[in-house]
Amino acid sequence: MKSFAVLYGGIAYAIFLATFLYAIGFVGGFVVPKNIDSGVPVSLAETLVVDLLVLGIFAVQHSLMARPAFKRWWTRFVPPVVERSTYVLLASLALLLLYWQWRPLPDIVWDVQATPAAAAIWAVFWLGWATVLSSTFLINHFDLFGLRQVWAYRLNKETPPADFRTPLFYKAVRHPIYLGFLLAFWATPTMSQGHLLFAIATTGYILIGIQLEERDLLAAFGDRYRAYRSQVGMLSPRLRRRGRTTAS
Repeated sequence: MKSFAVLYGGIAYAIFLATFLYAIGFVGGFVVPKNIDSGVPVSLAETLVVDLLVLGIFAVQHSLMARPAFKRWWTRFVPPVVERSTYVLLASLALLLLYWQWRPLPDIVWDVQATPAAAAIWAVFWLGWATVLSSTFLINHFDLFGLRQVWAYRLNKETPPADFRTPLFYKAVRHPIYLGFLLAFWATPTMSQGHLLFAIATTGYILIGIQLEERDLLAAFGDRYRAYRSQVGMLSPRLRRRGRTTAS
């Protein structure tokens, strides 16, 4: 059972990693066989229905399964040690479905041809992905993606309870992972209608997801998180001037 848990967690993590790397090419429009603008266009109605459906499947899975109440119910059927790995696996499968079924809207909204400006936009794109990945390591990457739990089980150790910490980026913004995704999704020299639909929909999901996540954090950490929230901006740093704090 312990070896199976480690193997299962490792496979779930490997699928996540491949899915994450594919996401960079999917959004950026390079390397991968299918990206956000590739494929044969279909009717506008079909495109909107399919694209919003696959985005909705990911959003519902990703948010619902992360809620404490769902976890308490879910772990009646799934061993707690692989609960996180299962969540990661299902989230990855939801993203793979999105990559597979996404319909393009190729008409161009904006197209930046100037080389310096395009290079600056690509720099923001890569900064976004770097922020996402590095932020996961700041708060314990292997716990976030289920490997820590299965390895502790293999060693007959208890997984330590979640701790509230604010390392590096978290001292400037409360949600650097989400900020990184927003930078990566919006920073493109050539914005198609399909890419714009993706960026708007994921931004809406992120803003809703933050509210749900912060409700859980307040329930878990109480006044510590409440004080942190009052001092640190959600997605942008807060500027301090003459003893007063204002949101930027």
